[in-house]
Amino acid sequence: MIYLDNAATTRQKPPQVIDAVVRAMTTMGNAARGAHASSLQASRAIYDARCKLAALLGCPRPDHVVFTTNSTEALNIAINGILSPGDHVISTDLEHNSVLRPLYRLEAGHNVALDFVPADRRGNVDYRDFERLMRPETRAVVCTHGSNLTGNLIDVARVGEIAHRHGALLIVDASQTAGSIPIHMEDMGIDVLCFTGHKGLMGPQGTGGLCIREGVEIRPWKVGGSGVQSYSRTQPEEYPTRLEAGTLNSHGIMGLSAALDFIRDTGVEAIGRHERDLMRRFYDGVSAIEGVTVYGDFSREERGAIVALNIRDYDSGEIADALSQSYDIATRPGAHCAPRMHQALGTVEQGAVRFSFSWYNTREEVDAAVAAVRELAEP
Repeated sequence: MIYLDNAATTRQKPPQVIDAVVRAMTTMGNAARGAHASSLQASRAIYDARCKLAALLGCPRPDHVVFTTNSTEALNIAINGILSPGDHVISTDLEHNSVLRPLYRLEAGHNVALDFVPADRRGNVDYRDFERLMRPETRAVVCTHGSNLTGNLIDVARVGEIAHRHGALLIVDASQTAGSIPIHMEDMGIDVLCFTGHKGLMGPQGTGGLCIREGVEIRPWKVGGSGVQSYSRTQPEEYPTRLEAGTLNSHGIMGLSAALDFIRDTGVEAIGRHERDLMRRFYDGVSAIEGVTVYGDFSREERGAIVALNIRDYDSGEIADALSQSYDIATRPGAHCAPRMHQALGTVEQGAVRFSFSWYNTREEVDAAVAAVRELAEP
């Protein structure tokens, strides 16, 4: 199989990730739930993973790295734990439903006002719109770092400057960029950074988290067992325990920790450069084919390694099925959990076929994918 659905999840992982998960499953107890060797081993290994993530993502305090099952949970924790009735929040048309649905629910049932920065037909935003939409009661801006549909990036440092000037927080969804595009939350003015472990970070599914700037208070979204302060009726106040009720996925976190070692040794810049080289090669090949429409802005060098396209007026699901059945190429058709982005692009009915690239893809695979698109586009 030629696997080009890495924006959904990276299928091929570094070999040491698998080894780490197996080792953890045979040796580790429950972190922070005992003083015996297996429990202490898990606690130490999880703290080590926090330190690696803090170093990779520019979070000053490892204890402000909170583990979750994915970025959806991380975003729900951040959004529901920061916004209150009467607040106003700004988001964008580029967002995934992991941002949109929590915001829509707060808007509908919790008296939170919501505005969106629109995207144009190339999937870009006008940063003046962030300024225009600011109100005295604006509590936060919630935005993606990179679109999961077009690969376009948002200049989050610029958004953070606008937000902070108006007394608002910046919550960033880094699902599509962590691991392949450099991120330093402190330098970029990010107050809460949400990430998932199974995409660019090349870890197991069921891992993710959020990094929280010192001084940002997030109410617990869920409460329960913590291993400490067991006689208290409320969740402990200290990070990360405040937001980590229940048993952590230590097996998955150990796999993620091994992936972080691989990323550190290989280099985020090198990984991103390889992925973008493949993306450019594919884009150059398919954009010249008659009948192919490519979405997004490819004029900028730094972007996600994603190319979304359609062939004539064919349904995107039909094209993806043909790619899979006839060419053994895996892609993602449809709406990609990004409804507002499809509305902006004018692809609500047709959807789009998304090709997304990873460190483990090759030029030969890209060329085969271009050839397949060319054949499918023949009149």
